[in-house]
Amino acid sequence: MHTVAIIPARGGSKRILKKNIKAFAGKPIIAYSIEAAKESRLFDRIIVSTDSQEIVSVASHYGAEAPFIRPKELADDLTPTAPVLHHALVSLLQTGYEVDYFCCIYATAPFVKAKYIREGYDRIRTNRVSSAFSVTSFGFPIFRALKIREDGRLEMFWPAHELTRSQDLPKAYHDAGQFYWLEGKRFMDHPRLYSPDAFPVILPRHLVQDIDTPEDWERAEIMFKSLSIVRS
Repeated sequence: MHTVAIIPARGGSKRILKKNIKAFAGKPIIAYSIEAAKESRLFDRIIVSTDSQEIVSVASHYGAEAPFIRPKELADDLTPTAPVLHHALVSLLQTGYEVDYFCCIYATAPFVKAKYIREGYDRIRTNRVSSAFSVTSFGFPIFRALKIREDGRLEMFWPAHELTRSQDLPKAYHDAGQFYWLEGKRFMDHPRLYSPDAFPVILPRHLVQDIDTPEDWERAEIMFKSLSIVRS
């Protein structure tokens, strides 16, 4: 049985230059994903899918490998993750390496923890499902959400819940954007991250931070350093 980690990391980021290898709290941000994968002790191989030789060099330094270079048509701003993962599995199959389970770990996930990666592996295997991935809860009930109309006024998305107590509303979750466990054969048949039978790995909200803009990056570093001080 082969279990691999696949870290997508293209080179052409625009909003944050060299985002996937930019220094974050003292080391390239991709290093945190590689180190969490290594610490989990689950993977036969830790593979980086990239179109950049510079990323290959950094990833190799921290213990990952890049056995293939991602083609340009899968390395633009609009390419979803699933086709990138499919390409990685096909590339491995062409060398005779068949993957039973794999975990996509995003390169810009410095809060990712080995124990949650292990929990995801337990979830997908114990429940015999196609996928398991990281989620976290919304900080406020989504059924009390507001929108701004075209005339500038506020309006509830769900007016029926105007007087419903927050504690009586169901808890809602969103994708934490850290990792996705997938079963190899079923993914090859249906290449998607969100399978209908997916199981959650619930993360605490303080370990979740989307990093898309320079402001996101700065906030994430402040959060990361604060957590490091608390634990020291």
